Amino acid sequence: MHAPGVPPMLADRPRGVAALRLRGRDVVHYVWEPDLPLSASPRPYLHPVRTLGGVTVTDAAPDSHPHQFGISVAAPDVDGSNFWGGRTFVAGHGPAWLDNHGTQCHQRWLRRTSTELAHTLRWAGPHDTTLLWEQRSITCRVVSETAWSLSIRTQLTNAMDRPLSLRSPAALGRVGAGYGGIFWRGPAIDDAARVLSPAGTDVHRVHGQSSPWIAVTGGSWTMIFAPADEVTARDRWFVRARDYLGVCSSLTWDEPLVLAPGETIDRHVVAVVADGAVSPATAADLAGAARSAL
Repeated sequence: MHAPGVPPMLADRPRGVAALRLRGRDVVHYVWEPDLPLSASPRPYLHPVRTLGGVTVTDAAPDSHPHQFGISVAAPDVDGSNFWGGRTFVAGHGPAWLDNHGTQCHQRWLRRTSTELAHTLRWAGPHDTTLLWEQRSITCRVVSETAWSLSIRTQLTNAMDRPLSLRSPAALGRVGAGYGGIFWRGPAIDDAARVLSPAGTDVHRVHGQSSPWIAVTGGSWTMIFAPADEVTARDRWFVRARDYLGVCSSLTWDEPLVLAPGETIDRHVVAVVADGAVSPATAADLAGAARSAL
């Protein structure tokens, strides 16, 4: 017998982990009830994410950045609370350990199948104050014989009775550090990764810029990221390919994003998970196919 309300195909999964499946195999695990230290800003995350051929394209809690987990929705500064994990960037000082870590808490499932998950979450500050309410949906689809798409949509609502500011370290003076939003931490690889975009293969051409797609290839795999709507398309990309692999569709860069009481922002990113390396033309085609399938 499977647990009431839980589909049979998911009933054998560990508590707090849901699997999404394509073609009879797990392509991603969603850790929706993580067991993490407060210093990591506990939050649900996707890991491992795998290609159809079984290659893992995410990392979680690496030694260099133990607060980074697969693919997650993370924000370094929400009204002074750290929902990114690790140290907080302090203007005029630099990164510092503060007792300001927040937690994203699962509230209830809206949908839960083998290819789609949707639930509500509460973003609680260090004193358990509710700062944001979130509705999140995650969907996977086959795109081609060697690629599948992962859609991630987040809707964040200010739960306070006053304006709420979201800031990146770039807004506090850390040049180029405009991260915060839907973030991918890539796996460790032996050789240098290749970054592709319509602007070319140089990371600096796309870092801090908006772009209809961006791809990172590690040789045996490729990840392609694309905004799924016009609002998300205006956001800038944070791209890291030195020291570690990371891509983030940034909610805000060098200016705070201020939400009025009850105001909701909606962001939607689609990622294509592919076996092997791809050309820029193929990356653009796969990004287009993934958006069209939404």
